Formats: sequence, C-alpha cells, structure tokens
Amino acid sequence: MSEQPSLSPQDALVALMMAVSVSDENIRTSELVTIERIVNHLPIFGSYDADRMQVAAQIVFDLFEEEDGLDALFGLITDALPEELFETGYALACDVAAADGLLRQEELQMLMEIRYQFGIDRLHAAAIERGARARHMTLQAPSS
Repeated sequence: MSEQPSLSPQDALVALMMAVSVSDENIRTSELVTIERIVNHLPIFGSYDADRMQVAAQIVFDLFEEEDGLDALFGLITDALPEELFETGYALACDVAAADGLLRQEELQMLMEIRYQFGIDRLHAAAIERGARARHMTLQAPSS
C-alpha cells in the first residue's frame, strides 16, 4: 500500500462523506451537491480550502481499490478526526446517504460500519438518522 498523506479534521469529514457516496459504486449528483453544500455552509468548514476536497476524494477512491482499503480509510479518518466530531461525521454521512431519497444496502452497511468505528450508541445514531430523514423529505404530488 502506498503511503497516504495525513488528513486534517475537515479532510477526514470530506473523506467520510465521499466514502458513503462511493459505497454503492455509483456516485450520484445529488450526493456530490450535498457534500459541496455542506462544505460551503457548515461552520466546521469555515476555514477549509475547498480545493482540498479533490485530495480527500482521491484518497477514498485509491483506498477503495485496495483489499483492506476500508480499514485503512477508517484508520486515517479516526486519526485525523477528534472524538468530539464523531457524531458530526456520522450526521454528515447520513445526510449524504439520504441525499437522493434512497438508502441502498451498501450505504446502510457503510453507515453501520461508521457507527461501529466511531462507537456511536444506537440511541444517538437513531436520533441522527431521524434528523437526516427529516431534512431530506420531499413532498409527494397529491393524487387526483
């Protein structure tokens, strides 16, 4: 495995969001738009150089090509991300997963792995997931 550069906490959050998007092997426009919106608007990214998003994304792409890449990715993320931002990371991951209105099995498995890696208890995870669901609801056209 090639040596990966170290990540800033913001890079780690971007990498986490990209990992959710890539998890089903189909990066959707709605997911990329959500990631860009998050980076452009949330205070945690206030001092972040958005040009680094490509670096974080490339690390994810490269690691997903390797046999133990997911473990390596979580190692990089947990090394870079302070523990007090684990729930923030999970919330952002949930927002990306919910962005297109469908949760695929691979995305659900990735979210489960993030919960496990970050040690997020089930009750907190359920609250975070419910918030993401509420934020990404759409109106259904009334039936005639």
